[in-house]
Amino acid sequence: MAKKDGIISLADQDQIIKEENKDTTTPKEAPILAVKGFIMGSADIVPGVSGGTMALILGIYERLLNAIKSADVSFIKNLLTFKWKIAFSQIHIFFLGVLFFGIFSAAAFFTKVVPLQIYMFTHPEIVFGLFFGLIVGSIYILIKALEKFSIKESIFLLAGIAFGLWIVSLVPTDTPDHPAFVFLTGMIAISAMILPGISGSYLLLIFRKYDFLLTNISLIGTEDSLTAIINILPFTLGSLVGIALFSRFLSWLLGKFHSQTISVLIGFLIGSLFVIWPFQHREYVEQVREVELVSASDERVLELRNNPNENLPEFERLGEETTTGTIEVQTIKKKLIHSEPFIPGSLGSTGKENPNVWGGVLGMLIGVLLVGGIDRLRETKE
Repeated sequence: MAKKDGIISLADQDQIIKEENKDTTTPKEAPILAVKGFIMGSADIVPGVSGGTMALILGIYERLLNAIKSADVSFIKNLLTFKWKIAFSQIHIFFLGVLFFGIFSAAAFFTKVVPLQIYMFTHPEIVFGLFFGLIVGSIYILIKALEKFSIKESIFLLAGIAFGLWIVSLVPTDTPDHPAFVFLTGMIAISAMILPGISGSYLLLIFRKYDFLLTNISLIGTEDSLTAIINILPFTLGSLVGIALFSRFLSWLLGKFHSQTISVLIGFLIGSLFVIWPFQHREYVEQVREVELVSASDERVLELRNNPNENLPEFERLGEETTTGTIEVQTIKKKLIHSEPFIPGSLGSTGKENPNVWGGVLGMLIGVLLVGGIDRLRETKE
């Protein structure tokens, strides 16, 4: 390494930075990393829970930011000029590949095998209790790991709490489906997904693009695949731009103001507990997605008459009966528009709610124990 009067050249400084940020992922670590990606993917599906939160809990947050940063201008230039070997040697391909394998596996598992979105409606106390416990446990671990906690960190913590509460208390409103707005939504949502305490899925709900995105993804593989891909493309491009810019900004903050940045992130986590609390008064708006005319003697009609189940994100309901012996079967989609926490047994808990108190408590306990176990394993490894 060339030095002059003890000063390292700029080229050598760049080389040192590249070496420090080199992908250190080993094949032995791959299974554990895939599991961590699975946990992150599970969190990203739930509006109100951040995949960035799970990355922070699991101890891979800064590695994730460095891996995203490795896809820089030089990488794109080599990729576009077909220098693929050089391009992929520059980025943390193994780390990102294994991690995203886990994330996409979670998306498939919790939409096809164990439909988490359905359990959010049928067993909300257990699902949200689990994530509440995970976040509470992570807050304790992060505070314990802070190198210092002075008045300055306290101010940043309070600022993080205030901002987190403001974000999660926003009520979803109608928004346009114009490509420019979808692009902007992608930029903001993906930035939130890597920011602990702020849920990208929840921001998609706020911008009224959660259902838009999931609906178009579900159409891929059908006769409407081309339309769906065109609709999703602006969101994808916005996500790429957002994650490229925001990951660098976060990484810079962590490098220059580590304790203050962590304090703000802890504040975000505390603020997010407001919407993750398992016992909530939840208000939904119902939209008719599809109407089908069937015979009044059809088995589906008899089942809907005798055993209707409207406690689902999407369900069927009987509509008007015609004079020709047919009846409408409406497909109804429910969207969360407002939630307000309450304490079971208090005056605020009276009404239609019959909360599964022990399910919520059990979920919270399991979440805290899971984080504690992960932290103990990490300390043992260190």
